[in-house]
Amino acid sequence: MSGCRPTRRARGDIAAIAGIPDIMIGDTLADLNDPRPLPLITVDEPAISMTLGTNTSPISGREKGTKVTARLVKDRLDRELIGNVSLQVVPTERPDTWEVRGRGELALAILVETMRREGYELTVGRPSAVTKEINGKLHEPVERLSVDVPEEYLGAVTQMVAVRRGRMESMTNHGTGWVRLAFLVPSRGLIGFRTQFLTETRGTGIAHHVFEGYEPWAGVIRGRATGSLVADRSGAASTYAMFNLQERGSLFVVPTTEVYEGMIVGENSRDDDMDVNITKEKKVTNIRQYQPGRARAAGAAEDPQPGAGARVLCRGRVRRGDPTAVRLRKTILDAKERGRARGRVSREQA
Repeated sequence: MSGCRPTRRARGDIAAIAGIPDIMIGDTLADLNDPRPLPLITVDEPAISMTLGTNTSPISGREKGTKVTARLVKDRLDRELIGNVSLQVVPTERPDTWEVRGRGELALAILVETMRREGYELTVGRPSAVTKEINGKLHEPVERLSVDVPEEYLGAVTQMVAVRRGRMESMTNHGTGWVRLAFLVPSRGLIGFRTQFLTETRGTGIAHHVFEGYEPWAGVIRGRATGSLVADRSGAASTYAMFNLQERGSLFVVPTTEVYEGMIVGENSRDDDMDVNITKEKKVTNIRQYQPGRARAAGAAEDPQPGAGARVLCRGRVRRGDPTAVRLRKTILDAKERGRARGRVSREQA
């Protein structure tokens, strides 16, 4: 099958529409003397939002042909709104940052990846739920999650959803070794869910979720239990330093990768952040050491691609995307400023 442009128009056919700049999908063009509009096409309201702005890292604009200005980013978002009816763009306090709202993290990840491949350099914030105040109480969007898993993974999936404030609606055992589960889960609880779900079910599970409605705020959802390995200076990542950092957690970079202060280079195995010197080189002396069985080779690095970026983004983290790479960084790059900010937050919570 292939599409073709018709060469003939019959009587009553609309050949072209011009002069109506504000026309949108779902609008009805009717006779002025007999306006009978068709029912509007209903689109689910956005459930997840994130901040999207220009690239503010120290190495921005180094790639030839990249688009880094706020005007270009805003024009691209305005063009996206014409065809993507489920998307909303809300201005923020900063002129170079906008709040983008969509149906889910996948839709927002597709937008970011598309803009990145088109040559835009972006800074993407942590996804969050779009809340409403109904009858004086805070409400959040809720999704109906349907899961098909083998029986041996039933306990792992149930526990994983319960941690995310989900409640089971039904469970059906087909007698074939597979179980179908239905949950009601807050939309913010599904951020990063798919990656963990596939890991727990060894890639055999099937999950699907749709928007259900709004319910009162379910409470705090436990976030990631790991911290970050943050570079404390600019330079190139060295194999010598990365070999010694492998015991601290998993790394996101490979040797010779250019890093800067405040850039997240790995995931700490503990729940706190650690400033590390990933550019450290081995001192060159005239003394040679022989250590059998210890090769200076760094392990494979995790690639924080947009599809899995929501899993590693948390408070104080943003993701920087340019046409050649996706990098993670702290919102505040300077280590001393981050310490002062943590102190202020601790004093306010005390």
